[in-house]
Amino acid sequence: MSWQAWFTLVVTLVSLVCLIKDWLAPSNVLVGAAIVLLLAGIITPAETFAGFGNPAPITVAALYVLARATEKTAILQPVLERLLGKGGGGRWAMAKLFVPSAAASAFLNNTPIVAMLIPQVLRWCERTRESAARYLMPLSFAVVLGGVVTTIGTSTNLVVSGMLEKAGQAPLGLFEITKVGLPVAIVGIITLIVTVPWLQPDRRPAGAQLDEQGREFSVSMKVVAGGPLDGKTVEEAGLRNLQGVFLAGIERNGELIAPVGPERRLRGGDRLSFVGRADTVVDLQSRRGLESAEAPHMSELQTARHRFYQAVVGAASPLVGKTLKELDFRGKYQSAVIAIHRSGSPIHEKLGQVRLKLGDTLILLADPDFRQRWRDRGDFLMVTETGGVPPAITKKAWIVGIVGVAIVVVAGAGVMPILQAALVGAIALIAFGVLTATEARDSIELDTIIVIAASFALGTAMEKSGLAAHAAELVIGSTGGGSVHGALFGIVLATVICTELITNNAAAALLFPIAFASAAQLGVDPRPFAIAVAVSASNSFLTPIGYQTNTMVYGPGGYRFTDYARVGFPLTITTVITTVFVIPWAWGI
Repeated sequence: MSWQAWFTLVVTLVSLVCLIKDWLAPSNVLVGAAIVLLLAGIITPAETFAGFGNPAPITVAALYVLARATEKTAILQPVLERLLGKGGGGRWAMAKLFVPSAAASAFLNNTPIVAMLIPQVLRWCERTRESAARYLMPLSFAVVLGGVVTTIGTSTNLVVSGMLEKAGQAPLGLFEITKVGLPVAIVGIITLIVTVPWLQPDRRPAGAQLDEQGREFSVSMKVVAGGPLDGKTVEEAGLRNLQGVFLAGIERNGELIAPVGPERRLRGGDRLSFVGRADTVVDLQSRRGLESAEAPHMSELQTARHRFYQAVVGAASPLVGKTLKELDFRGKYQSAVIAIHRSGSPIHEKLGQVRLKLGDTLILLADPDFRQRWRDRGDFLMVTETGGVPPAITKKAWIVGIVGVAIVVVAGAGVMPILQAALVGAIALIAFGVLTATEARDSIELDTIIVIAASFALGTAMEKSGLAAHAAELVIGSTGGGSVHGALFGIVLATVICTELITNNAAAALLFPIAFASAAQLGVDPRPFAIAVAVSASNSFLTPIGYQTNTMVYGPGGYRFTDYARVGFPLTITTVITTVFVIPWAWGI
């Protein structure tokens, strides 16, 4: 290989490590890689920033506006309520949930679809006594599968379409990917319906755990300095044999004293932790010599001025790696963290000292406007109200429906390219007052747009330096020596592995030039190879961090990290096999 190829390989590997380790935001990593390649003279300034003029990121931005309008008007909620109804669960309920959700995801951004469905599924599961873990993660997988049915189903498809256009090919038609994506989605959903009841154990969602803890909870009280209990023993203070309540521990000068004996002497400022039922700890509030060290019981604060929320920490959130104290969480977000759930279990440490991680679910107590303030920001991947009622469908929902159908019809019939149709649709939503200009602007995930635009530069460098051609030779040589099926299998497998480690758009950007070069060396049409990359980069089922919607359901479903591999492994096998065999049949190669 030339020095340019070796240099590009090093930059690519360093970028991969940064993305896998989550040292920097994906946009920073790919923009930095593009600048390094520019400075090395491997790509020109025009090639470095060509992605920002490509139709793909602009189309994705316009579709984000449509997705936000769909979420705001809650147009899909009555459909789900009608489908699930009040009946029992099982495989039939899964089919009624997964199939329409996947169908909606074929035309709408999957993130708001999952955000809208999570609270409704949780309420339905609570009403029918079903385990939410049997539905939420498979719901995410079904929505991901639906995204590969059309070109606008996911941003990854549009990235591949833009790269094809840059390579001198025609962009993907709206339904061009359907002859591969639809069989993959059908096989995948059937796999889910068959295997999930066997493979997914029951888990308790964070909200359900919170309710259970509310039946027997802890209340902190302080000994009033100089008061009637200061200097007395526990037994003398009458705290030894309380009805339905027991003294679990004493915190004094930062040290915990537990268990607490009857002869332990109390001091002013001691923080006493009592554990008991809600109806028995009320008496502690009126006991002389004690004062409340915390707010009343959580359920008593859920008034018109206070509500509970579940907020999931995402990969790009500024909360990751920091404690609530470092963040000044209460001051910044005007809310109090009641509990933190991680991998399906509550954290019992001092919450202010816990370093937050990707996928953590925070149970928050905040004012009624909290969700409105933060749902379109990067701080939280998802914000849902716990125990609240679903938002009512607005009078302008019909406008969203007409605009969405119009985009599909116009683009599908070839009357107008996808970019122009999406832009006209976004403008119409603002013009008819469904969204304000500010709401439309805030709905666009800028980090994703930058990742898409910057990824084109890395792909160009791989092509120009010859690295893509060398990688293609390696793929072809190790997977069948010139067999189309073998080369496709290698491309699909590499893409699936890559997308579990980094973002799906970045995985598509890295594998597209290799797939294109592989097709050229085999002397076949590059379009089916490109579509194989698009489908495989989206189908992330093995970890909660491989795809955004997987992370969104992590906390609410009470999942453990290994649950994703348990359910996702057979799904991955079936989708890989389907992709590898359907593509040659569909294109006759």
